[in-house]
Order: sequence, then structure tokens, then C-alpha cells
Amino acid sequence: MFVTAANDAYALDAQTGRTIWHYSRPVTDGLIDDAAQHHNRGVGILGHRVYMETDNAHLLCLDARSGNLLWDVAYTDGNKNYGATSAPLVVKNKVIVGTSGGDDGVRGFVAAYDAETGQEAWRFWTIPGPGEFGSESWPGDSYKLGGGTTWMPGTYDPELNTIYWGTSNPAPDFDGEVRPGDDLYTDCLLALDPDTGKLKWYFQFTPHDLFDYDAVETPVLVDAEFRGQTRKLIVQANRNGFLYVLDRTNGAFLRATRFVEKLNWASGIDLKGRPILTGVQPNEAGARICPGFSGATNWYSPSFLPDTGTFYFLALENCHTYLRKPKEFQPGQTYYSTGARHSEGDFGEKILLAYKLDSDKPTWRYVQAGEGHSSGGVMATAGGLIFFGDDAQSFEAVDANTGKALWHFNTGQNISASPMTYAVNGKQFVTIAAGSDVFSFALR
Repeated sequence: MFVTAANDAYALDAQTGRTIWHYSRPVTDGLIDDAAQHHNRGVGILGHRVYMETDNAHLLCLDARSGNLLWDVAYTDGNKNYGATSAPLVVKNKVIVGTSGGDDGVRGFVAAYDAETGQEAWRFWTIPGPGEFGSESWPGDSYKLGGGTTWMPGTYDPELNTIYWGTSNPAPDFDGEVRPGDDLYTDCLLALDPDTGKLKWYFQFTPHDLFDYDAVETPVLVDAEFRGQTRKLIVQANRNGFLYVLDRTNGAFLRATRFVEKLNWASGIDLKGRPILTGVQPNEAGARICPGFSGATNWYSPSFLPDTGTFYFLALENCHTYLRKPKEFQPGQTYYSTGARHSEGDFGEKILLAYKLDSDKPTWRYVQAGEGHSSGGVMATAGGLIFFGDDAQSFEAVDANTGKALWHFNTGQNISASPMTYAVNGKQFVTIAAGSDVFSFALR
């Protein structure tokens, strides 16, 4: 088992938890915003090599058997507004990475590196340059500051040879006057050719985003019958409060379902997949907007269970007061213009939801005790269990069909990770990271 923390990687015996090796380098000084928190969400693996991103956007290749560093590639120019928080995605002979910093005046991208040598194979910029399609939103040199970062890993479909990667909000965050139009390719799902980086199609969830509704939530590939046809679908519970179903062969919009009660920025989604705006937006006095700055869901993993035909994810009911104040970009500073605060009388609430893909209402809802602070993901098993990190610092399992609580273990620490499962010598384990510990349980 490989576990990361900041700029550290650990190889553990998956049966006992014993440390086999530990690779470490100091955290980087001078980074800002998310990068300064030194988050790391895992590794990519290919053969006897382990790949890891660092807080300052280096891609490291380690020997999986010893932890020795094989190579180190910096994939930004050293701008300390850039960071990296994701696990790399390994596709065939390439390692694909993204960056964080979408609130800080950087230009987002997805890049691929040769898994053997570390040589760059291709780079797709998520903010188009002058003269490129979509560049009308970015006058002058603003494309260099436009955000659209790629701070969570994508999903790969080997049959279609396509990677699907979500992008973050535009910058500046709450001031749209300096970035007119839709602000491509922010808040998008991108379908890219993993061999060349060429864009196959895109779908934008929140055009001209004023609310920080990043679209980096994990996209899930589902082959299922939908409206009488067997289709290749891609499903995303988006931070903007809608659950989307798209055709992953061409990006065609099929359905969007509102999944939170607190939602006032849009009244619905039209037949083309564009939001029907209510007109509420950040202003100098402050405007109450729902979902709030944390989103209606976020980067924590969802799950789909083919046996039930159900999509499971954690939702957050919350609102914030958004303020707008134009601000010139300054290197080494954030680029929010200006910020968000808790709105009086609004309290967060986490809810585990189960949705059929063609339904307007959840199959069941499991409301959490707490104020929505947790960010633990969801995992479904073939045995009909849904494991997740709840809002009371517990690792919990519920029945996939009914949402009935079956088991929990109090970790005593906040959970900001997604569960995993594996088997060794015929014994299945489920595992969760909580705080600074890793808890592993054997299924009997």
C-alpha cells in the first residue's frame, strides 16, 4: 500500500501496516493559498515505479521496491502561485498531471510525461491563447491569469482511448467583468486524446462562473441503459448543485438533476445543458448565494454500483455571503476579487445520497450529524455496502439498497480521504485515512 502526505510517500505492508520505506523532501516555502497547505492525494503506479506530485508541481518517479528517486521533473516555470495536489493518472506509457492555483492567477493545463524518461509528451492549456477558440473571454494578457486548473485526477476509458479531466473556476474568482463571455475552458469536463493531448470535446457546467464552482469532481464512467438505449455515459455530481449525465462518446448533454435544497444561483438547466440564471451574484454589500463557497459537493469520491444502478455521493447543504471588489493581479497573492463568508443563520449539513440516473429524487438520503466539515469520499462494494467517512469522525458502512446504517468505527479524527478496498491471500480489507493515521479493517 502506498500512502502520501505533503511531500512524503510511504510504502506499507498491506496486511500489517509496517513501513517498508519512506521517501521525504521538505515542504516548499513561499507557496500561496492551496499550495501552501501542501495537500497530496496519492500516487500513480506502473510496474515497479511509483509517481507522485509535489506541492510545487514537480513530478517524481520513485522505485516502488526501495523508494529511491529515479527522476524529478518540474512541470511549471517555478511560479509560486502554482501548486499540485492531485494523484497522477497513468495511461499506457504516460503519466498525466495537473496543477492547483485556479484562484491565484495562473493558466491551467493538463500535461503528459513519458513514464520511463520523464520527458514531456504533450500539454493542453485550459485557457486558450490569443486567436484560439474561446479566447474572446480573455482580453489582452488575461489568458495568462485565467485559472481553469486541474487539481484532481481525470478518468480514463481504454475502449474509447479517452481521458476525461475536470477544470476549476476562472480567475479572478468573483469579478466577471474582466473576463467576459463563457470563460472557456473553466468549469469544464474535457475529453482528451491521451496519446496527443488533442481535445475531442468539452462540456461546460457553469459558464462565466462567479461562485467558485470548480468542475474537478470525479467523473464516473457508466455503461447502462438510459432512456431505452444502452449508452456509454459519464456522470458527475457537480459542485454547482446539479447531477449531470452526459454521453461520453461525444459530450452530448442528457440530463441534469438538482440534488440540494439550498440552491439559488440558477433555477434549472436548459435542454442544451446551460444553467438558467436567477441573476444573483457577488456584490460590494454581499449577496447570499447557495451552494456556498465549499460547493454542493467537492473533490471527495463518489461511487456507482452496477447491481443497483445507483450513484452514491456526499452532498453539502450550505450558503455563503459573496462579496465582489475589483482587484488588480499581484504576483504572490490570491486573485479572488474578493471573498466569501458564512451567511448569518446558515449552517452546513452533509448528506449521503443515492440516485438512479434517470430519477429526479434520491432513492434514499442519509443525513449526517455535524455541520458539514467532513470531506471523506464514498466507496461501493459488490457485497452491497457503501463505505464512507461520515461527519462525526467515523468510518461507516450502510446498506446500498436502503441507506440503513450497518457499522461504524470512530476514528477520533476528521476524515478528508476516500476509502479503498483490496485483497491479500484471499482476505478482503477496507481502508481509510483519517487525520495522520491509516485504518484498515478485514472483512470476515
